[in-house]
Amino acid sequence: MENRIPAVILASLALTSCSQSNKENRLPNIVFILADDLGYGDLSCYGQQKFSTPGIDRLASQGMLFTQHYAGSTVSAPSRSSLMTGLHTGHTPIRGNKEWEPEGQWPLPASFVTIAEMLKVKGYVTGAFGKWGLGFIGTEGDPNEQGFDEFFGYNCQRLAHNYYPYYLWHNSEKVVLNENQGTLTGIYAPDIIHNAALSFIEANSDKPFFLYYPAIIPHAELFAKEEYMNRFRGKFDPEKSYAGTDDGPQYRLGPYGSQPEAHAAFAAMITHLDDHVGEILKILEELKLTENTIVIFTSDNGPHLEGGADPDYFNSNGGLRGYKRDLYEGGIRVPMIVSWPGKVRAGTRTEHISAFWDVLPTLAEISGADMPPITDGISFLPEILGKSGEQKKHPYLYWEFHEQGGKAAVRMGQWKAVKPAFISEGETETELYDLSTDPGEIRNIASKYPEVVAEAEEIMRNSRIPSNVFPFPGD
Repeated sequence: MENRIPAVILASLALTSCSQSNKENRLPNIVFILADDLGYGDLSCYGQQKFSTPGIDRLASQGMLFTQHYAGSTVSAPSRSSLMTGLHTGHTPIRGNKEWEPEGQWPLPASFVTIAEMLKVKGYVTGAFGKWGLGFIGTEGDPNEQGFDEFFGYNCQRLAHNYYPYYLWHNSEKVVLNENQGTLTGIYAPDIIHNAALSFIEANSDKPFFLYYPAIIPHAELFAKEEYMNRFRGKFDPEKSYAGTDDGPQYRLGPYGSQPEAHAAFAAMITHLDDHVGEILKILEELKLTENTIVIFTSDNGPHLEGGADPDYFNSNGGLRGYKRDLYEGGIRVPMIVSWPGKVRAGTRTEHISAFWDVLPTLAEISGADMPPITDGISFLPEILGKSGEQKKHPYLYWEFHEQGGKAAVRMGQWKAVKPAFISEGETETELYDLSTDPGEIRNIASKYPEVVAEAEEIMRNSRIPSNVFPFPGD
């Protein structure tokens, strides 16, 4: 098979190759694809009408589509911390997008066990390709210190706003992209990160591997390659224009570049991501790994409003209320698809209520790994294997968000309680919605069910451990 990594990084990317033979009783490979700011309605298998996602739709057709799955948070870092640790935002150590000098975000402490660390004990080769955002190189949160044998991509989620970066990281080595220096746009970062991920699969095809693929698409800025832009130009008029940062000292250091064709760019980016997913499925087939690989696709939170994005135009939240940074359904309910041919029945759907903190215990049960002593998650393995009668359910799900005055939310069966903000003069009233009849959270019925509100508020008070790094109203 041809080399899939461009020469610009070939010399620096030494992929891991070790561990057990595939002739033994081999554990299943795990591919976890995490889109960035992809809304509940941004895939055609979830109802998107303005463009299609055939690669991801194919994944859904051969597996199970979840209709009530939730992200760990409504922004990147805490959502990924929840995923990695199996803990909700009242317990996981990273609860906000807190910056770290000289680069990156607040590091995930070494004392917390991640999915990668858990799987390494079982003999998995582990690789992360894309956006990290949980600790700079050399800190406790460095991906190589959190169980990943290989990391290639953006360490800092702020720098991951820009699609033609000056450099990426391969483990502790800064890989300078000369083709992107100044205002050049020679290398589209998602492509070389994707190629490195494909090569990781190829290099480790004879042993169990865990591929964590946190893509940066479709997070702002809205930049797509010309070959994709040409497919959508003129199809989404009137276009939306965004005037961004195209030079100066902050150029490519976080602020988004200008985009005069934001609608076309958005559709082009998701189409590009869809092609990447299709190529992952293709290489698994070529290497005859499909039957022994579980593929999970999801998103880290709801759709964003920055950089010219227009989620209302595309119905990106699928008719749900809210966006990124909201704890209404549109901010935290995300698509999730699980494919495992021969194990997960093809073309199925489930209304099982699950969240990011369920992924760790699920993968622990699949691999036979020992879980950390504390988790907020419940394995959804029985559900995906068609054993719904054996599937345990959450009594509640809890979220807290540390921006905009602080927010909290609880899901208890049909009920969704939302505290939109905590304010210094006193708390805002808790809102209550019946998702069984009002999934769009239009009718606040808190006054009709004070006992349900009281129960939710009690959960909000008791579902968190105070954090010195991420203080919350009332701590």
